[in-house]
Amino acid sequence: MLNRKRLIDVASGKEKADLVLKNVNLINTLSGEIYLTDVAVVDGIIAGIVPGYSGEIEKDCKGLYLSPGFIDGHVHIESSMVGVNEFARAILPHGTTTVIADPHEIANVLGNKGIEYIIRSSENLPLNVYLMLPSCVPATHLETSGAILDAEALSEFKDHPKVLGLGEFMNYPGVIGTFDDVIDKLDLFSDKIIDGHAPEVTGKNLCAYRAAGVSSEHECTTVKEALEKLRVGMYIMLREGSATKNLRDLMPLLNKFNSRFCIFSTDDRHPDDLLTEGHIDNMVKILVKEQGNITRAVRLASKNAAEYFGLKDLGAIAPGYKADMLLIEDFSDMKIKEVYKDGKLVAQDGKCIVDPKPLKFNEVLDTVRLSDVKKEDLEIKTSKENVFINTIEIIPSQIITRKVKVKALVKENKIISDVQNDILKFCVLERHNATGNIGKGFVKGMGLKSGAIATTVSHDSHNMNVIGNNDLDMFTCIKHLEKTGGGIAIAENGKILGSLSLEIAGLMTGEKLEVVAEKIKELHKICYELGIKIKDPFITMAFLALPVIHEIKLTDKGLVDINKFDFIDLIEEI
Repeated sequence: MLNRKRLIDVASGKEKADLVLKNVNLINTLSGEIYLTDVAVVDGIIAGIVPGYSGEIEKDCKGLYLSPGFIDGHVHIESSMVGVNEFARAILPHGTTTVIADPHEIANVLGNKGIEYIIRSSENLPLNVYLMLPSCVPATHLETSGAILDAEALSEFKDHPKVLGLGEFMNYPGVIGTFDDVIDKLDLFSDKIIDGHAPEVTGKNLCAYRAAGVSSEHECTTVKEALEKLRVGMYIMLREGSATKNLRDLMPLLNKFNSRFCIFSTDDRHPDDLLTEGHIDNMVKILVKEQGNITRAVRLASKNAAEYFGLKDLGAIAPGYKADMLLIEDFSDMKIKEVYKDGKLVAQDGKCIVDPKPLKFNEVLDTVRLSDVKKEDLEIKTSKENVFINTIEIIPSQIITRKVKVKALVKENKIISDVQNDILKFCVLERHNATGNIGKGFVKGMGLKSGAIATTVSHDSHNMNVIGNNDLDMFTCIKHLEKTGGGIAIAENGKILGSLSLEIAGLMTGEKLEVVAEKIKELHKICYELGIKIKDPFITMAFLALPVIHEIKLTDKGLVDINKFDFIDLIEEI
């Protein structure tokens, strides 16, 4: 509980502070200034920001900048592939002290149990973890998820102190079309924040989307789109993730007036990127390098998100604010010297000096529940010799795909992979309820010459994706992931060449981030040796079953034409 009398006495100079940072260049996100001063902290709260304070601990910070702790405005922690405690250990040295998490991924597997896991895992961590509840589980009727979260289910967590509102509302057709189940959710969260996800929605439809109560967007890819959404009253989240990077594209949008309505977001950041590029600090570095405006970059990384989400004690270094603070040596290489959380030192010289503990929560384990799958179940039979197949063509470095028709390779009345033309069999197996659903199709552009690869990280319903040039290796991967509880597997000649266990909901692991990143590098190396030419085949695979991103995708229920938002036949006879 706040000791208000002590805070006032320290602020007025009557009592010593716990900590005083002397001679520091304060980046003031309220006034837009950078100036030399002292900062006094007591009981984890900032008491004063003027020269002359004394404290039990005094640090001379000559030459250093002091910034508020960074805030990630929209992130799926599950994309880091590690537990919440390990995610905290990874991002704290990069200056992120608060995240607004949307547990959409784990909720698609486990429903409210997944949300509970994220909440309980974040307790007692030196990181503020707030939640926006998943709004679209499942994302569409075109796939099978592990749960259905309607308004009644979401109401269980609506008033939890860590819950700020409703996460990215991907079902914008449902909003604009006033579907009953959508209106129920919007009504339930009408007194909270509702985040958006409506790429390329414009004009009257955009007005309808905003009028429904949706107040942010993180899917903008052009200045024109972002400006239109600003005009209708939406905050713009500038995203720099692993699969999608839009910060540089949207930088020209920013000016002195509208930049306060923009927020930094990582959305999805994978292990290697967290280790090599960092987190929100990377976005600050990019913006300072491109625009040379330190105060703007820091405000986008802190105060703007705090204002949008109603976190009144975060985002600034000022009396009464939480002492979530960063001492920064230099912005050109973004070297963060020290990170304080609630006035306590938690990271120093790029290393986390605290050890966040993991949560043991058995309900998130053993989530791969397949029917009794046999190798023969992967076969695609035809009675014709000459047939064309609707094929998913991968577009390099993008999550959108292209629909192409190709002549099928038929052998013994079965359509098989045509390795010479880079057309590989692709199957999606429902893995939550043992329904036996197997979506079957073909993908072009992977480059695999031999073997098979599989993963249970598959947006948004996270069923099991497997691609291969033969059924034996595909089946070998399937059985391996079933045994290990999910993850990634590579097989050749009926043997597993490499794998990564993601035992937490088939999405995350209790391993250290560095271990996970190294294993993924090893798996990439094996993929390249098998002929794969895509830089990150597992990220590419993860989006091949997402039926809300153009142009053609495959779910456990079948092949989906996104333009029609309906299923189409795989085989077209000549």
